[in-house]
Amino acid sequence: MQDDLLKDARAAFELARAREADNRAEALDDLRFARLGEQWPQTVRRDRELDGRPCLTINRLPAFIRQVVNDARQNKPAIVCHPVDGAADHATAEIFNGLIRNIEQSSDAEVAYDTALDFAVTGGFGYFRINTRYADDSSFDQDLVIERVADPFSIYGDPDSTAADSADWKSAFVVDSLNRAEFEARWPGAETSSWQGDVGGGRETPQVRLAEYWRRDQVETTLLALSDGQVVEAGVYQAQKALFDRLGIQVVGRPRIVSRPRVRQYLLSGAEVLETVDWAGRYIPIVPVYGEELLIEGRRVLRSLVRDAKDPQRMFNYWRTTSTELVALAPKAPFIGRKGAFESDAAKWATANAQTHAYIEFDGPEAPQRQPFAGVPAGALQEALNASDDMKAIMGLYDASLGARSNETSGRAIMARQREGDVSTFHYIDNLSRAIRHAGRILIDLIPRVYSTPRMVRVLGPEGKPGLARIQPGAKPSQPEGVERIYDLSVGKYDLTVRAGPSFTSRREEAANQMLELVRAFPPVAPVVGDLLARNLDWPGAEEIAERMAALLPPAVKGVDPQVAQLTAHLQALGQELSALKADRSAEVRKLEIAAFEAETGRMKVTSNG
Repeated sequence: MQDDLLKDARAAFELARAREADNRAEALDDLRFARLGEQWPQTVRRDRELDGRPCLTINRLPAFIRQVVNDARQNKPAIVCHPVDGAADHATAEIFNGLIRNIEQSSDAEVAYDTALDFAVTGGFGYFRINTRYADDSSFDQDLVIERVADPFSIYGDPDSTAADSADWKSAFVVDSLNRAEFEARWPGAETSSWQGDVGGGRETPQVRLAEYWRRDQVETTLLALSDGQVVEAGVYQAQKALFDRLGIQVVGRPRIVSRPRVRQYLLSGAEVLETVDWAGRYIPIVPVYGEELLIEGRRVLRSLVRDAKDPQRMFNYWRTTSTELVALAPKAPFIGRKGAFESDAAKWATANAQTHAYIEFDGPEAPQRQPFAGVPAGALQEALNASDDMKAIMGLYDASLGARSNETSGRAIMARQREGDVSTFHYIDNLSRAIRHAGRILIDLIPRVYSTPRMVRVLGPEGKPGLARIQPGAKPSQPEGVERIYDLSVGKYDLTVRAGPSFTSRREEAANQMLELVRAFPPVAPVVGDLLARNLDWPGAEEIAERMAALLPPAVKGVDPQVAQLTAHLQALGQELSALKADRSAEVRKLEIAAFEAETGRMKVTSNG
């Protein structure tokens, strides 16, 4: 069994290595060229150095790379969970959101995202991974973490994958080296044989190379529908059949056979399987961030931002070196004169172009004449400028995007040119968002399985405010009023979206600026939005000011239910109408009383006259 697994793993690794050979070679060349400045061909550099000629490297590519990577750092994609079915609810979705934020913060996920994007922009691909670790040294509870992959060349993905986010990966390898002494201490008695050959080419070395082999298989399982509405696996039902019988729960309907993914991790040396781990989730927890992706004749080609800009960079180096060389090797402006004119003060004349002398004497009636400097080689400098423009045109990042002065004069024109630069490189940031979306999918799948025991977990709000939530499988979704809610993360289905945009701090500052502009344009709104404005200002005591201003708000703005307010207004209108009707009724009665009084007065007059 172990031999078959090793055989299959070696065959899968060789296939992955063969499929990725071209991409990895190109990526390594891009990294050395753009980041290490290895931009002169070795033969050309050697010949020039033997001749004593300069080889200048003026590397302009890191500025373009930083423009794309730092733009992504300012617009962090955020994972947002949403309920999908009737068993899910918004309150539990917020717990998922807060827990994912806490996982990202506690494991420095920003470093993992930034590193992966940096490699994708520079070399064409980068990776980050999701793992588990114990919550502390005195507990069996585990937490999820997002880890950076500092060496993307250590990972070999599924060669048959076509998805852009590794959701369809069926295999993956992570190759790393371990100190020989640590290897022997961790696996005593195991053969110290490196994966796919020794690191030192067969000789004794202090390092042993190991491979994590991730494999995703489909396994069939039988589902049973029970009379109480539960759906359980046949194995679970058989194990607890006595309990179900006592409760009077029976199987109803026909069983259903389904196929589910099973992920396992094998730790391999060159000779044996050292460890086997059943992974809790349904996805291989390694997430790629790709650069520019092409599928050509069934082969995935990954390209970086600088791939096509290397030739213009070489030309730029050559012409700047040539212009420097021409200026440096041009003779200093010489003096000419008749023969014998330099015999007096000959030593001073010999050093006239290198030293300053108060005076120099000459022989003969005519003073020596200085010849003018030939000038800077304009042709070489123009070619260097052309190469610089070629780099900008190839990558789509012009002077405005790099913060340099260009021919735009108005702020609107500068922003338009910057926006064009953002559009030309947006696919890198979009690929990062796609990768983080898949990471969120992995986290949503893992959270109910990893956080499967009753415990208190730390959650973070959108503004980074920490809180605690109690989770427990089997908890009731509704709790009596005044009792802390207990959340069951295993119930219900949840989906997610990734929202790319500025960080919460940037959005808060922008909101404060927009509110200030609104108050300036329409001052009467200040009493209504004053508490919101104070809450978004970065002051000491801003929260206390916001609470005091909120206390001054009229009742209609303090959050009165709109339906209640509408009913109250309707009742007030009815009251006024009733008062008006009563007033009208009183007037009619008064009129009748007056008429009756007048009639009685008239009758009495007639009687007295008669």
